Amino acid sequence: MTYTETSMNALRQGGDEIADAVVATLFERGEVGKFNTLMRYVSTAGSPLPDGLPEVAREYLHTTSAPPAWVDWNEMEKARLFFIDNNVHITTALSFASMPACYVVPHVARLLSATHGLNYPSKRMAETGQFTVYLMQPDAFEAGSRFIPAAQKVRLLHASIRHHLKREGRWDTQALGTPICQEDMIGGQMFFSLLVLDSLHRLGIHMSTEGAQAYYYAWRVVGAMLGVDQDAAPTTPDDARQFLDLYMIRHMGPSDEGAHLTRQLIDLYEEVVPGTFFDPIVSALIRYLVGDTCADWLHVPRTAWDHIAKAVPSLLGVLETIEDHSPLGAWALDRLGHLTAVFELSSLTRGRVMHYAIPDHLKKDFGLDNTVPPTHRWTPPAPTLAH
Repeated sequence: MTYTETSMNALRQGGDEIADAVVATLFERGEVGKFNTLMRYVSTAGSPLPDGLPEVAREYLHTTSAPPAWVDWNEMEKARLFFIDNNVHITTALSFASMPACYVVPHVARLLSATHGLNYPSKRMAETGQFTVYLMQPDAFEAGSRFIPAAQKVRLLHASIRHHLKREGRWDTQALGTPICQEDMIGGQMFFSLLVLDSLHRLGIHMSTEGAQAYYYAWRVVGAMLGVDQDAAPTTPDDARQFLDLYMIRHMGPSDEGAHLTRQLIDLYEEVVPGTFFDPIVSALIRYLVGDTCADWLHVPRTAWDHIAKAVPSLLGVLETIEDHSPLGAWALDRLGHLTAVFELSSLTRGRVMHYAIPDHLKKDFGLDNTVPPTHRWTPPAPTLAH
């Protein structure tokens, strides 16, 4: 698949027809408050729907309750094992690369500002972390899972934002396109998949080709369940690289909203890190992972730790070597990684579970301790020359 300025411009006009139609109908009937209240009780896939739920909402839940028919479950299991093996590194990449990448796109930062994202950075980070954990559970797509309801909520949330911004005249659609358009949804999918893999590679993490490709595949499935047009979405990492390069060249730049969001992200994690001595490592990691140009746009402060951050891949490489060659070392590092990820998410939520629209509780254990064998080492697709 080849992406051009023309094809990308077309993607800026598209939303999510199914979810948009549901939200529009609910607003027209004055049933949004009732729907949102009732939906708080739908916490797991396959649970009985509450009485009084509007029919249009029931139909939406039924239509979106199953994964795409093309899902390869062997690939999804590989992705789950890859996540178990790299959960703390993936969390680091999401926090210090994926989120700043969102902020370096001015219209995305503006949208987050318009939807109160400036006021609740920990909530947004916690929701992203929980969503990923729900996805990687062994029963994510089965009755009783929490992933499918979470995906349904996120999709409706996006539609609600589109509806509100357009109705209230708070978004210049002629200049900026549809809020949370197809181009931005695919861009977000790339931030949480390919950019995460890029960041792990930059950190020196040992990844098998099979595991990395499976992780990317899992986010393709997520994209489909969140309303991404599969005829327009990249299917391979090479296609993803071309899309992401062109997307960033088209849109990235400095903005006051992006700088403010980044400052709140840094403050948030400096609060999580015990004491103050290690606080500068937060800024240093962001600068290392996104590069000096983007870091300067986001007003990421330069610190004495910037040089130390460059040594992180070497340290992680040593730890990864221990993990690869020692079963005991692998077990210890896996447990440390799991506990670190849980601690970080717990710190972000202040011990509470974050809500999309329903109360959920984060499971503590994955229930599997084997990992994808490190066969061929993954390397990122080469940058493309965007026109």
